[in-house]
Amino acid sequence: MRAFALFMLLSSPLLAEEVHVVPGVGTLAAAIAGAAPGDVLVLSDGAYLGPVTIDRTLTLQGDGLATVDGQGQGTVITVTADDVVLTGLHVTGSGTANQDLDSGIKIVKGADHAQITGNRLTDNMHGIDVHGGLDTLVKDNVIEGRQNPRMNERGNGIYVWNSPGTVVEGNQVRWGRDGIFSNASKKGTYRNNLFRDLRFAVHYMYTHDSTVSGNISIGNHLGFAIMFSDRVVVTDNLSLGDREHGVMLNFANGADVAGNLVRGGTKKCLFIYNAHKNLIANNRFEGCGIGIHFTAGSERNMLTGNAFLGNQEQVKYVGTRFMEWSFEGRGNFWSDHPAFDLNGDGIADGVYRPNDLMDHILWSQPAAALLTGSPAVQLVRWSQSSFPAILPGGVTDSHPLMQPLTIPVPADIAAYEAEVAGRWTKGQFDDIDPDDLDSH
Repeated sequence: MRAFALFMLLSSPLLAEEVHVVPGVGTLAAAIAGAAPGDVLVLSDGAYLGPVTIDRTLTLQGDGLATVDGQGQGTVITVTADDVVLTGLHVTGSGTANQDLDSGIKIVKGADHAQITGNRLTDNMHGIDVHGGLDTLVKDNVIEGRQNPRMNERGNGIYVWNSPGTVVEGNQVRWGRDGIFSNASKKGTYRNNLFRDLRFAVHYMYTHDSTVSGNISIGNHLGFAIMFSDRVVVTDNLSLGDREHGVMLNFANGADVAGNLVRGGTKKCLFIYNAHKNLIANNRFEGCGIGIHFTAGSERNMLTGNAFLGNQEQVKYVGTRFMEWSFEGRGNFWSDHPAFDLNGDGIADGVYRPNDLMDHILWSQPAAALLTGSPAVQLVRWSQSSFPAILPGGVTDSHPLMQPLTIPVPADIAAYEAEVAGRWTKGQFDDIDPDDLDSH
């Protein structure tokens, strides 16, 4: 019994040492090799030449001016042990092999409960690669990716693969390919991050039972892409001045999409493609080419409480089924709906129908746009508006709202939004086609 007590005392973290490490060639690797599990390695200001591997439970602590430089060789810091903490470091100079996932920091399978907090990562192929480790915390890091001319040849800011329980919170990611690319994982939490000048802000593939909340996407090619993923909660995010889609649900089922703002410059505020049983509630979609593009047989989706304001085309739905976009007497706000509310209950007295037969013809036969102003076309549209029974199917909101909800944007974020205003009219498209799944 005494031997067991002595063993517990000797192995207690209370006996962990604080070891000060000086800059130089091989000094960090030597300090790691000589450290006992639980030690805290305090890195002085200066350059530590890597790469290095952390194969025991350690804390590496800097004050922001300690630079770990991989010298262009593979991954700069590889973590293979549990409960490793990396904080206050500048990590730079990974290799260039995208196929090998060269990264600033890599957490491999079997290295669980890592904490990567308050670091700055620059000039790495991928910033942080959580590659199989469980319950990893990635928080308050600043990640600046590479700026190769071809965006698809860059790496991701944060890559999460098969790493349940990952929390990615409060990070700032700029340049590179995707801000967060989560693939083949589950039960992750991605919240309150800022993404700028990327391909996708958040890119989900086969990531289930997870949360994307409070994130801000500014001037990216696409905001929040939820693809082949089920039961995802997408709430209170901002997509400001993104190019293609603010929010995309592609083969995504059972999602809750609520409280999000998509505004300005985007071709499609919301794109729903072959996605089923999703709740789309209390979002604001404003100033897009298309407010919502709904296609590919998506079924049993519920839309209520949303605001569609100033979109060139509020709804694009190519189909013959009739769909009701209201729930329990509460529909959505449509800025182009000239409505009255005689009883003052906040619900418009007239039904809203965004599309008619001519819209379907124009979508399938774009050349017919030359006839838009002709008397014959105007007669068809008048007939359908006056006699709805002859409509060919489509979207109906039987209880449209009289007032839109508002979603505020903080002043500092609005300043970033103003910087990218008009960006996509200048031809800054790089090489990405978000609708081409092979490019993902």
